[in-house]
Amino acid sequence: MSVIEYEAKVLDIDSEKVAGLILDKGGADLGEVLQRRYVYDIEPGDVSRWVRLRDTRSRVTLTVKEIDSDAIGGTRETETEVGDFETANALLGKLGYTPKAYQENRRHSFTLDGAQLEIDSWPRIPAYLEIEADSRAEVVRVAALLGFDESSLTGENTTKVYARYGIDLSGIAELRFDA
Repeated sequence: MSVIEYEAKVLDIDSEKVAGLILDKGGADLGEVLQRRYVYDIEPGDVSRWVRLRDTRSRVTLTVKEIDSDAIGGTRETETEVGDFETANALLGKLGYTPKAYQENRRHSFTLDGAQLEIDSWPRIPAYLEIEADSRAEVVRVAALLGFDESSLTGENTTKVYARYGIDLSGIAELRFDA
């Protein structure tokens, strides 16, 4: 089933300070994990839709992401759980999909007042906070609870966030912490 994602990012955060703030406001710490993903084009040149195969260590998911806008709620996601990261990548290869990129990020997850919060660290850019909730209004409300006003929120995808720092993510075939 396809769902609209209601999420926004607060860029260039101090990870430790924001984690402490989430906990001080009553949030629950769900732990940290290194995520890895393959990204595949659906149609070459169409940056508004892509396939993501992601391993979060606790589950492996296959997702089609479709971006309508950079607004909160501007992304549609169709996702299913799959059994094994490398086997799913091999299966996609047999279907004609070649990954355009391999990417890693570190994610520190929390819940707070009905929302999912992630402090994401990616190679080469400052950390950011991602807030996901059941509606745009809930995202804005939880952000305000943490002291972030609506003007500090962006719905931009990771490719556009990298572009803010002068990095063309589409030109990086392997994005790793050790590279």
